Amino acid sequence: MFSNLDKPLIMGILNVTPDSFSDGGRYNQLEAAVQRAEMMLSEGADIIDIGGESTRPGSDPVPAIEQLQRVIPVIETIRRQLNQDIVISIDTTSSQVAEAALNAGANLINDVSAGVNDPQILKLAAAREAPIVLMHSQGTPKTMQDSPHYDDVAGEVISWLRTRIQIALEVGVKKKNIIIDPGIGFGKRKQDNLDLLAQLNDFVALGFPVMLGTSRKRFMGAICTVSEPSELVTATAVTTALGVMAGVKLFRVHDIKENRQAIEVAWAIKNSRLSDGLAGSGN
Repeated sequence: MFSNLDKPLIMGILNVTPDSFSDGGRYNQLEAAVQRAEMMLSEGADIIDIGGESTRPGSDPVPAIEQLQRVIPVIETIRRQLNQDIVISIDTTSSQVAEAALNAGANLINDVSAGVNDPQILKLAAAREAPIVLMHSQGTPKTMQDSPHYDDVAGEVISWLRTRIQIALEVGVKKKNIIIDPGIGFGKRKQDNLDLLAQLNDFVALGFPVMLGTSRKRFMGAICTVSEPSELVTATAVTTALGVMAGVKLFRVHDIKENRQAIEVAWAIKNSRLSDGLAGSGN
């Protein structure tokens, strides 16, 4: 599904939770969630990522049964009512939730723990031949921002991801179904996040599709002196454009239209091959 990506894709964030950092409570009712998914599709989303557990800094884990109550009706309704070809992702670290989501119509597993929290999720991905995102995180959402530390953040994150990739391959996940994510904001300081963004090409060089999730994150607010996540749409689009130039293939975002524009322009620049006739035209 993602092994031979050409143009980058947008994964739209649909948090059906009461406490997500940016949009908690806005889409935790079925009708609102489905309407939001429909809007994201109309604005250019390629994937809808549905999560029933907030992973914001300081958040507590949510039992699988509660996640299921939140996400399964949404997945079933989106699959039934909206475009049947849409790719639906389940954002969870629980194999129980992931399996039920796949049964309900999801196509992709997005695991912010890369199988650390529940190793069975890797076996599930292998058995179902489902693409899976392996994301780096230092610590758990509850404690990850307490005192993160790296001596060489890009090198350490890459080494960690190599280990998780190898474990996934050993249990039967096919290489073509592995996507990696450096985990911006997950157990990282502001400078760590900046260093990772500056070295995205090193992650691309690993040979797996790279997903980037910077959407509305607080490290950009610290740079822009903005406190409201919803005011970081432009900042997010800047990182999206940089990601396209580095070779990133998937972008997980809240704001579809703005990031779609960033991708379109950056992609055109990246692939620009001016002919002799246009080179001096001023266009």
